Amino acid sequence: HFDIREVIARIVDGSRFNEFKAFYGDTLVTGFARIFGYPIGIVGNNGVLFSESAKKGAHFIQMCCQRNIPLLFLQNITGFMVGREYEAEGIAKDGAKMVAAVACAKVPKITIIIGGSYGAGNYGMCGRAYSPRFLYLWPNARISVMGGEQAANVLATVAKDQRAREGKQFSSADEAALKEPIIKRFEEEGDPYYSSARLWDDGIIDPADTRLVLGLSLSAALNAPIQKTDFGILRM
Repeated sequence: HFDIREVIARIVDGSRFNEFKAFYGDTLVTGFARIFGYPIGIVGNNGVLFSESAKKGAHFIQMCCQRNIPLLFLQNITGFMVGREYEAEGIAKDGAKMVAAVACAKVPKITIIIGGSYGAGNYGMCGRAYSPRFLYLWPNARISVMGGEQAANVLATVAKDQRAREGKQFSSADEAALKEPIIKRFEEEGDPYYSSARLWDDGIIDPADTRLVLGLSLSAALNAPIQKTDFGILRM
């Protein structure tokens, strides 16, 4: 694991980054910078998204839309936090605010998957379905509904419960035989070259070229006038 600020420092002008709400919801890093002189709002992952992180993200995206500032999403996320405690605190409601803000934002959006992109985290961080102008992957990226191990464990548990209801045994050999092809398939289909070959993104880029690619992408995206964003009813 690495601090996303280290990545940001290497792609923005003069490594200057004006962070927004640095000590609130710190698993999501947000702030303003410039890339080749173009102002940009950056949203980057530093871990799983909690309620505070999601609310901060929604607030920051709204600010960028009000100021006509393009957005850059740096994805390295396993998803939103789960568990009874977090659900009681409103993770579903707060996560929906961030997803709604991303979906409604009309400013140019650029997404780079620099690590993992799993499940609902892909939605909150402007995945393909949320119409980023450009979506790039680093060669180490992984994109999937969930990790292969987690998917295999879920399906093994379902199969084990089904066998138990039928009064049959579910041995460790049966479990291994079930899990192996699932893990293999997730590993194969989560590979960046698998998704890029199917045109689900705009290409795999060398991490060393990230700054240059972003400069060219911003230059292209800003040729068209920025539309006004209407968020509808969104209670912060």
